[in-house]
Amino acid sequence: MAKTQLNVRVDEGTARAARERALARGMSVNRYIEELVKQDAGQVGQTFVEAAADFMKQYENVFAEEFGPEREGRR
Repeated sequence: MAKTQLNVRVDEGTARAARERALARGMSVNRYIEELVKQDAGQVGQTFVEAAADFMKQYENVFAEEFGPEREGRR
């Protein structure tokens, strides 16, 4: 996979923490940050799916009434 360079500025405490945590996991800081972003993106996606499922469950009667099979002949 092609890589793109991304430069970011963080305070020294954040940089130190990133280096220490990457070292503790036996990976480069680049890899560590890449993994954090992938995890965050996955969690956001999962949160969205869960919220959508909750919404559909909450309003399933409304959707069934509006779009259910008994309404097909009315349009």
